[in-house]
Parts: sequence; C-alpha cells; structure tokens
Amino acid sequence: MPELPEVEVVRAGLEPAVTGATVDSVTVFDERSLRRHDGPAEDFVDRLAGRGILSAERRGKFLWLPLGEAVSGPQQAPEALVVHLGMSGQVLLRDRVTDDRLTRIRLDIDHPQHGPLRLNFVDQRIFGSMAIDTMLPTADVPGSRVPSQVAHIARDPLDPAFDDRLFLARLAARNTGVKRALLDQTLLSGVGNIYADEALWAARVHYAQPTGSLSRARAKLLLAEVRLVLAKALGEGGTSFDAQYVNVNGASGYFSHSLNAYGQQGKPCARCGRPIVRESFMNRGSHFCPFCQRVR
Repeated sequence: MPELPEVEVVRAGLEPAVTGATVDSVTVFDERSLRRHDGPAEDFVDRLAGRGILSAERRGKFLWLPLGEAVSGPQQAPEALVVHLGMSGQVLLRDRVTDDRLTRIRLDIDHPQHGPLRLNFVDQRIFGSMAIDTMLPTADVPGSRVPSQVAHIARDPLDPAFDDRLFLARLAARNTGVKRALLDQTLLSGVGNIYADEALWAARVHYAQPTGSLSRARAKLLLAEVRLVLAKALGEGGTSFDAQYVNVNGASGYFSHSLNAYGQQGKPCARCGRPIVRESFMNRGSHFCPFCQRVR
C-alpha cells in the first residue's frame, strides 16, 4: 500500500495542476470506487461538477482536494474530494484525449493557466476510493480543517504541526511492541511496513521491543530516523516494486534501491554483514538484523 512518501509525491504533482481549476465534468465508470462516498454516483457527480478546487492537501496516506462553494443550492459546510489510493490506486494527470486502462473515475478540469486537463483515477484492485466529504476543524491548529474521514488520523512526522513531545509521551504509555506503535495511525500517520522496517533498522531497534522499555533518547532517535527515512524516500520519488505505484505522470519511484532492511532477507546487513532476517508480523513481515537489532 502506498505510504506517506508515495502519497506526497502524488499530492505535489497534482497541486500546480488542480489549484484554481474548475471541474467541468465527472464520469464514474465503476461505482465500487465510491464505497466511501455517502450517496450514489449521481450525488457524487452532481456535488462535484462545476466546483472549484482550492488546493491539494495530505495527511498520512490520505489525499484531499478542498472544494469551493457549490454553484447552486443552499450554502454547504466546507467540503473536499477525498482520495484514498488503497493498494493499487493511481491519480494520473492527462490531456483531454488520453484515457487509461482500468480508469474507475474521470474528472475533466479546466485550469486558468494550464488549460483543459484530465484526472484519471485508475485502480486495478479497486481497494481505493474517491468521496466528497465534509471538512471539520482540527483541535490543535486554529483555522485548519480536515475531512471527517481523516479526523481520526494523527499528524505525520513531516507535518510542521506534529507535536514531538505528545508523540513521545503517548509512545511511552503504549503497552505494545514498537513496530505496532509505528503502524498505529492514531499515534502518527503515514508510516507503513516498509518505512517502519527501515527506521527501526537505522535506529538499531528490534521491531518487538516493548514501547515502555525504550529510553527517551532511543525514542527520540527512532523518531528522527523515521523522519530521515521518509524524507529520503520522498526525495527519490517513493518506493515502487511494480507498476501499481506511479506518480501523476506515470513514473515510478526508485527508493527501492536504497532499502537496508525491507525485502532484504538473506542479504548481508549493510552495517555488520550478517544476514537480514524476515519474520511473520501482523499478516505481513518484519525485516531486521538479529545482531544489530536485539530486544534490550
């Protein structure tokens, strides 16, 4: 599933093309991609067509496009088009004559500078979705809003408003293994299996280390490594193992060439030379060096 760097690459690619644009028309080819929308396809189309797009925002793995006021009808609460990529969702920026195979939803937009454009929501496995959702005020930053579907998601470590002290206090209070805590989207968002393994390897922390046993210094080091791993992956366009994750232009990321732990089982640890090991964890796998990352 795309994690923070992959979704941020998509958001950054969309931002200049959609900010200030108007939605000319909406076509829903597969209503299964509206599973998180509260209403039928006709409601989705009617509420989106003619609306202006104000920006492109993200929290963790969620992406949304805040919308201008509706062109008709009574005044509504602020709304946004929420995009969740799921396992294989893609948002591809095209010209008006280009369609992509497996397009589930198509938005034709018009931008005052870039002219007519097309957004194709492509999803092979149909685990992703689009939905129009009400925006709610956030509790921590006055004037900030997030879609209601995202309100339960914690800020991510690259968010300027992320509270390090609050995170460290909540991490210490958890009664669980540290990797489970990193994957808990109510604690911090955007970190999935790949980047959790990479950050734990960099911080020399075993994935099953109890959170309550981490010293504050080690916890701060781990948070710093999470940020470094996410920033490096973002700089390299994310991690692509197949054609299912691409940016808005259809290009793949190349952080997979920089992985030290994830998917490296059997290969020598870049630090000590001993083999990286993979163990089953939460219906997936954890990759680590048993010599460098011991439970302490």
